[in-house]
Amino acid sequence: MKVGAVITAAGMSSRMGKFKPMLSIGSISVAQRIIATLQQSGISQIIVVTGYNADELERHLTKSGVIFLRNENYKNTEMFDSACIGFRYLRRKCSRILFTPVDIPLFRADTVEELLKKHSDVVYPVCAGLKGHPILLSSKAIDLILDYNGEGGLAGALQKLDISEAYVYLEDEGILYDADTPEEFDKLLEYHNSQLMRPVIKLSLEKERRFFDQHIALLLELIDETRSVKTACQRMQISYSKGWKTLNSIEDQAGFALVLRKQGGARGGSSSLTPEGRLLLERYRKYEKAVREASVELYEKYLSDVLK
Repeated sequence: MKVGAVITAAGMSSRMGKFKPMLSIGSISVAQRIIATLQQSGISQIIVVTGYNADELERHLTKSGVIFLRNENYKNTEMFDSACIGFRYLRRKCSRILFTPVDIPLFRADTVEELLKKHSDVVYPVCAGLKGHPILLSSKAIDLILDYNGEGGLAGALQKLDISEAYVYLEDEGILYDADTPEEFDKLLEYHNSQLMRPVIKLSLEKERRFFDQHIALLLELIDETRSVKTACQRMQISYSKGWKTLNSIEDQAGFALVLRKQGGARGGSSSLTPEGRLLLERYRKYEKAVREASVELYEKYLSDVLK
């Protein structure tokens, strides 16, 4: 099964004084940075749990290719509650789930890749003797966490549950830098400005017009999962009309149907991927993974000694 990710971004940022997910790190925001790193690592099922300023944040991230879920009761709940919203959504879709709060944005893609090599109920990244984020959770751990009623939130659950642990020792200080206060954010920016450069690939296929990219792939995955174009569009924060316009354009260029439409009746209509649509999606994801892996090798060969 797939590896998914949950980013909690529902809090009110009261200690920071500014809305943390949309603070700028270089030319992108905190939230955009985390999403880009996860996508660079091959994670396509990324859940962002919003709450405070949800409309604004979801508009900001509309083109990021993520799925939005809301903690409508964010004023009266903790980060653990927001995390569980994402865990419930992914628990039957992914065998393992990466978790991070939105205010720890500087971990590297190769850190995620090292975590994925380990197999344990919970895998912690460690730098300079300190545990950081993201953490990697197994399906067993997720089930136990969702049944946990004790104190201490997610950290309390992980300490008290009967689960196995593993540690990945890294030289990635980004796993430790958070943006909880203005002073901490200043240190985070200072570290960001000293980081090594890394290749980031955003792959799109084109004919006369844009034909296929990661956003379209996510839309098809959500249609296949929800059996509804409308629900898929809602989770990506795009309009229903735009979703159908996109699908029609792709089908016109491909020369075959991607989505099978069933007319409504007493129980309403439904949509699903055609065999051709499912094959295209599967092959695109494999192609995307191969291109990403090749880009890292080519970067090391041609640019790593120049762009240090």
